[in-house]
Amino acid sequence: METLQHYLLPYIISNVAAIIILISSFYQPKLTRLFFMLLFGWASWLNFTVAQQNPGDYLAYAELSIPVYRDFINGWFKTNIREMVTIISVCQGLIALGMAFKGIWVKLACIGSIVFFLCISPLGVGAAFPFPLITAFAAYMIIRKDNMDYIWKFKKVNENIGLNRI
Repeated sequence: METLQHYLLPYIISNVAAIIILISSFYQPKLTRLFFMLLFGWASWLNFTVAQQNPGDYLAYAELSIPVYRDFINGWFKTNIREMVTIISVCQGLIALGMAFKGIWVKLACIGSIVFFLCISPLGVGAAFPFPLITAFAAYMIIRKDNMDYIWKFKKVNENIGLNRI
């Protein structure tokens, strides 16, 4: 129970953020891409750093996970943490970059983020479940609603509106 209390505030913040990200995916998919770019860029840096300096920190997720994941974390993963998390962090960095570009790169980044979020869902509270499912759906909405142009290219506003008529 003490472990769950330790995760309560990050759990609430993560799920509130997931709801905001999901809402933005319906109305401002470029903004959602920016959120994902920042999220995955930060996660890439954090995971790489922790994997190199304190790889044992990842073992804490075992007690929060479903039994299959717990066995995996306490088994093979335990002896390969640094390598596995480094690969994950590189993939997270690629997702962050893909969100900034256009076309197929955005779609691949969205698919990569959906796969990532689905894969971490069994970590339960350690992944702030249902955060991964909510954000996976937001990534799907990017595919559906975004024009897949560069992240810095927003739709042009109609020039006949506003002060241009005066």
